[in-house]
Amino acid sequence: MYIFITGLIIGSFLNVCIYRIPKGESIVYPPSHCTNCNTRLKAIDLIPVFSYLLNKGRCRYCGERISLQYPFIEIFNGLICLLLFYKFGLSFNLIKYLFLTSLLIVISVIDYKHQIIPNSILLFGFFTILIFKLLYYSKAELLNSILGLLIGGLIFSIIVIVSRGGMGGGDIRLIALLGFFFGWKHLLLLMLLSFVIGAFFSIMLLLLKIKSMKDFIPFGPFISIAAIITIFYGDTLISYYINYFFNYMG
Repeated sequence: MYIFITGLIIGSFLNVCIYRIPKGESIVYPPSHCTNCNTRLKAIDLIPVFSYLLNKGRCRYCGERISLQYPFIEIFNGLICLLLFYKFGLSFNLIKYLFLTSLLIVISVIDYKHQIIPNSILLFGFFTILIFKLLYYSKAELLNSILGLLIGGLIFSIIVIVSRGGMGGGDIRLIALLGFFFGWKHLLLLMLLSFVIGAFFSIMLLLLKIKSMKDFIPFGPFISIAAIITIFYGDTLISYYINYFFNYMG
């Protein structure tokens, strides 16, 4: 229960990041306030999910409707925290992957809403991950991370050139960041998953006429979904494909 509540609180902060970073605003100051009437919110207004339900999805001061994004992100992040805790327990891996998933949630929503992946988030992520690597990883593991960064950046750069803008520079930097985080083996799986997930959702959006062939569909959320799948099932999927390959060849 404490883990879930922690996830809700972190999710509330992620909502602040999602709203303010694209606007170039500080995520610390000014304190939380209604975006419509600018009234500073009190403690009772800032309880994740509960405040939304208590106020029936509206600002307590001006009645402005509050987006469902806020409780959704809080609950989603709470569930992610629970799943990570179930898989890794109270460990360094829990902190490491919780940091990454928080980063990916912010990136995905911003990319979906604004079609950008801010460099400030990617740089913050890179330097934080670099500190993790320098403190807790061997030289061989650090080399693996560097290879992942280079391979991911190179492959996606080629895709951007060939597709003539089918993806953006933010996607290149995001996949390079994830290559640095996961290393080259897990990165290859992640990229494969992102293409499969992206193709599936794009086809569904077109069939349902939610999007047309002329519409831009952000790829960042698909990369993020693939990364989360890789966190939980990466080792299992890689082992499966290796065993399948050798059995097929044999």
